[in-house]
Amino acid sequence: MAKTTAPPAIKWADLGVRSLSAAVLAPFVLLEVWLGGVWFEVLAALLGVLMALEWTNICHDRSPGQFAVHALAALCAAVLPGELGLAPTLLVLVATTIASCAGVAFSGRPRSWWSFVGVPYVALPVLALVALRSDPALGLQAIVWLVLIVWAADILAYFAGRIIGGPKLAPVISPKKTWAGLGGAIVGAAIASGLYGYHVGVAVLPLVLLAAALAVVEQGGDIFESSFKRRHGVKDSGTLIPGHGGILDRVDGLVAMALVAGIIGYSRDPLALAKGLLAW
Repeated sequence: MAKTTAPPAIKWADLGVRSLSAAVLAPFVLLEVWLGGVWFEVLAALLGVLMALEWTNICHDRSPGQFAVHALAALCAAVLPGELGLAPTLLVLVATTIASCAGVAFSGRPRSWWSFVGVPYVALPVLALVALRSDPALGLQAIVWLVLIVWAADILAYFAGRIIGGPKLAPVISPKKTWAGLGGAIVGAAIASGLYGYHVGVAVLPLVLLAAALAVVEQGGDIFESSFKRRHGVKDSGTLIPGHGGILDRVDGLVAMALVAGIIGYSRDPLALAKGLLAW
């Protein structure tokens, strides 16, 4: 039987609404990034709480207790680094993770390993973003760089996947993803990173290579979230963002990339994560 392909009208059916959603959200996100301080903490906290809501709705059957623990972890990850530092904040997140796991263990509900990873998933990327932005020297540049390469990776992956198509990247987990889309993500992130690095006056080649690697992480984050949804029998994590679904659907790549970027920055300069990330 001949293999059928989606008609052009169907292939691009979601482009308009996706573009409109991005146009509405982007100025708000960039304003909060630029303001920094408490404004960025509020944005990060809101992101974490919304992620916690969608995760617990799907994974914990809308449990109010699990939502409270997950949301508390996200709020602590956003607020405490500036007050207590990274190490005490991580201890708080360990405590909330233990509380969530204990709740799962004694709930009597069916559970899988997904039930135990929600708190780290929603809280650690928030912590990484806040820690990166708090660097007084390069914090703003680091977050803008992350946002730009995520957007560039998503845009090029979208167009490469639909124009080129070809073999599927993870057909069982995420049937729409292709190897061409992954290649587009890598190229898009690398180009955006190179242009931005040149603009802000930091070493371009290391940032190009780093962005290419992080684009793979970003696509991996998308596949991770797709696997989570498939395991729990849902198509989208929510309906908040037209054309994208829920918050988890929109930031799945960003949270993976932010966490790895934070680890890289910390490993190179524990006192200035953004400098460790960008200054090579």
